[in-house]
Amino acid sequence: MTWNQTGAGSSASILGHADLGLLSQGQMRANAEMISALAALPEYSNAPLPVIADADTGYGGPIMVARTVQQYAQSGVAGLHIEDQVQTKRCGHLSGKEVVDRDVFRSRIQAAVNARKQIGSDIVIIARTDAFQTDGYEEAIGRLQDAYSVGADVAFFEGLTSKEQARRITKDLAPMPVLLNMVEAGATPSFSASEAKEAGFKLMIVPFVAIAPAYKAIKEEMEHLKKTGSTDYAKTMAPQTLFRICGVDASMEVDKQAGGKSFATGID
Repeated sequence: MTWNQTGAGSSASILGHADLGLLSQGQMRANAEMISALAALPEYSNAPLPVIADADTGYGGPIMVARTVQQYAQSGVAGLHIEDQVQTKRCGHLSGKEVVDRDVFRSRIQAAVNARKQIGSDIVIIARTDAFQTDGYEEAIGRLQDAYSVGADVAFFEGLTSKEQARRITKDLAPMPVLLNMVEAGATPSFSASEAKEAGFKLMIVPFVAIAPAYKAIKEEMEHLKKTGSTDYAKTMAPQTLFRICGVDASMEVDKQAGGKSFATGID
């Protein structure tokens, strides 16, 4: 199991805005670093959990792409994906996308691979293409094959539209591992983890798995508060419960082992 830093989720949570490429490299890197730190908490049974992060377009030419790889690696992420959209990009499941020329995309991936080698990192480089919508299937496959030839580790074919096409993609790109982006209610049909594996995918990310339920629950509770003037007590939790989910017991143990007495009486 891995964690995924989604660009749409980052944009919504940091800016309260749609995924239109508005976040800077620094903002995305900082968010990736925060998620990586959370994934390393001992509360998780297999910590540290690997994090796959969204690096958008790499944020510029080869120099910026190289810097992005260096900074994401230093932030503790296990892998990142770089795409071939133009700088004024948008969510991969929206219409109207534009992509850069094929040689520009190849240059982005080459810069990422070179940067990884230069810093001695094992960060996984995932090449993402959005060219299926703009230039068709063969062009999208060709771009991912180009990326593999210059050192990308994993292919990310954005916006596939059928399960039959999914199987064709993994076959046509073999032996390159392929990632499935499972965006619920997006352009891609719904896949379970077992269906994705059967279709030949090696990784699957589900970027809206936390966003949609959180939004619905928060909206429902806010509407209840507005209507009644009070919270739905059955759905709330004590501060101590929330803080224990966030690791307060481990923090108190650090204080205790260092001889501190700040939490000698606990927090209850």
